Amino acid sequence: MNRPAENASLHGWRLFSLLSLLVLIATALALWSQQQWVEALRSAIRVTARTSFAIFLATFLASSLATLVPGDVTRGLLRERRFLGLAFAFSHAVHALLIILYVKFFPETFWHGRSAAANIPGSVGYLFIFLLTITSFPYAVRLLGARVWKGLHSAGTWVIAAVFVLSFYKRLPMGSWYPLGFALITSAVAIKLIAKLALRRRHESRAATAITARN
Repeated sequence: MNRPAENASLHGWRLFSLLSLLVLIATALALWSQQQWVEALRSAIRVTARTSFAIFLATFLASSLATLVPGDVTRGLLRERRFLGLAFAFSHAVHALLIILYVKFFPETFWHGRSAAANIPGSVGYLFIFLLTITSFPYAVRLLGARVWKGLHSAGTWVIAAVFVLSFYKRLPMGSWYPLGFALITSAVAIKLIAKLALRRRHESRAATAITARN
């Protein structure tokens, strides 16, 4: 059986385009599934929240899985992390647009039982999504320097993860898929911390081996 040509493989901008198209299709189906405009917006907002979360999990765990479970799949996931991150940003931009439409056309429904302070975590999350998106290109590494760039992206992904944790935690009493989402994001955080510990111990072991070899 012939192997597919390299330029036909699903990676890079092809992967980004496919994921973005799937987000748009899911959004359209959610909008068309409801007869009432307010319910259609709510449905689409929920759907894009889930697509964003799924893509974020893949992005957040890419390096950790490559560390803990090295293999072709995990290395491929790590290789495509930048484009997964951009697809996450696209999905959450669609999510934000739907929320803006919801606020514009149904402000009384949106603000019912909600305070401006409740929007602060989400706003901080969007700020970091914006910063990570505009610095996800080679020019940003040259402009910021590798250390600053890495620090920004590491801090940014942790802030976004924290926003997801808080968002799911607040909605646990609502049931539905929120307990599952909370379990997934807390598990992802645990996996991330375990991978960091494993990587640190690996480096320490190599350093100790190098010292022993010199002596």
